Amino acid sequence: MRLAGRRALVTGAASGIGAAIARAFQDAGAKVAITGAESEPAAEDAGRFAYTQLDVTDGTAVKDFAAQREKLDVLVNCAAITARGEEMAPDFFAHVVNVNLHGTFRMAEAFHAQLKAAKGVLVNIASMYATFGSPRNPAYGASKAAVAQLTKSLAIAWAGEGIRVNAIAPGFVVTEQSARSRQDPAHVAAVEARTPLGRWGQPEDVAGAALFLASPLSAYITGQTLVVDGGLTLS
Repeated sequence: MRLAGRRALVTGAASGIGAAIARAFQDAGAKVAITGAESEPAAEDAGRFAYTQLDVTDGTAVKDFAAQREKLDVLVNCAAITARGEEMAPDFFAHVVNVNLHGTFRMAEAFHAQLKAAKGVLVNIASMYATFGSPRNPAYGASKAAVAQLTKSLAIAWAGEGIRVNAIAPGFVVTEQSARSRQDPAHVAAVEARTPLGRWGQPEDVAGAALFLASPLSAYITGQTLVVDGGLTLS
């Protein structure tokens, strides 16, 4: 699963899953750039990647950013937000959908020409919540289900241009985004009990799947959502 010489961009990579994907791609030989909403990436990645602070809800900023990058082989859309227990507020619900769904499409559309020229790869990050209800994260679940559906539609629309489009649906992963929920020992235990592999995922678990989908080993795969959840959604 080598990506030698491939030019990759990972959004939402200031920390967590996005950062792990960026590191895995770089270790596989890719030339990697990352974006994030934060002013700077995680301290351990400072200076490792070209970093741009980017708001994926700002269409003009996204287009300007894409215009500065002439070539791209792989785009990973990892920028997303959620707030457990706060998403019933209509304005915040709309904001979550804007970041997670519209932001994914904005980035894909902005880099369409580059991906077409490279016959490249688009990897979107969906979620296990794309497949079942989430009473405390309704906006996140709705947006991620839409990302999975968008992945199918773009895969069909862009297949004739040589672009492969797939998604990953992570389960419960140890990240800053899940830190709030992991403060509840009962919740942590319940997740471990429900997951056949008996543990929370690590960002590197998702990075391995992204590396596979970006590599030639998945050359005949498009429009799919690869579930990476330790078996949680099996029951």
